[in-house]
Amino acid sequence: MANPNAVSGASTFKIISTIARNTFREAVRDRVLYNLVIFVLLITASAIFLGELTAGHEARTIVNLGLGAMLVFGAFISIFVGVSLVSKEIERRTIYAIFSKPIGRGEFIVGKYLGLCLTLLVNVLVMGIGVSLAILAVGGGSLALTIWGAIALLYLELAILTAVAILFSSFSSPALSALLTFFVFIIGNFTQSLKDFALTIGSSSGKLFFDVLYIILPNLSFYSFRTNAAHGELPSAALLGGAFLYAMVYIGILLTVTILIFKRRNFK
Repeated sequence: MANPNAVSGASTFKIISTIARNTFREAVRDRVLYNLVIFVLLITASAIFLGELTAGHEARTIVNLGLGAMLVFGAFISIFVGVSLVSKEIERRTIYAIFSKPIGRGEFIVGKYLGLCLTLLVNVLVMGIGVSLAILAVGGGSLALTIWGAIALLYLELAILTAVAILFSSFSSPALSALLTFFVFIIGNFTQSLKDFALTIGSSSGKLFFDVLYIILPNLSFYSFRTNAAHGELPSAALLGGAFLYAMVYIGILLTVTILIFKRRNFK
């Protein structure tokens, strides 16, 4: 006799994977991936012209420029596509057709999230290849390979940002969700400075406020490795492992809260 839990688990996995694939295909149809062509062209062009401007440091400059551009492009996708994942289904009224089928709201959220993460993964891989080719074009040698450690950390940062965008979109308008996610992105990259600033405040209430912000907001500065990568450094196994564990725990908490909020929404 078949195990009901095993059957249920297989069904859940199938539903989530189907939603993820559909989300990825929809992102491709919305021309999200077309920015890659522009990105690669810009980086390649900069590789040609930076040689005369950086006095032999063109490879390092391309690493800083390329990884910075990858973060900006990736954050754009995470924020503006992430906040529209739920609202778009509501505006099109396709949400009613989806939930008329045996699909749970938790499965819907997780599937949408994984679909966008797959979209981001393709973007990051193609953009990373573009940066590597640009580095090779100016004779950067080993830097074309060592940047991939920093790229892995960058992807984890974008995965966290995507979860933040989906959380806000579960209870707010797309415009406000995008604004809030953007603020989290900016502040999250300066959380260490926020903690240092809290130490200089004389007011105990002010210090408590910034300490709470430091604890609640994601520490995205933990994933910044651009300067190190430009000098040919690779992140240690401990750093990569810690970054991955932190991301999984933080994303798990965000998705759990998102599902709890989304289950309480009334679409009637």
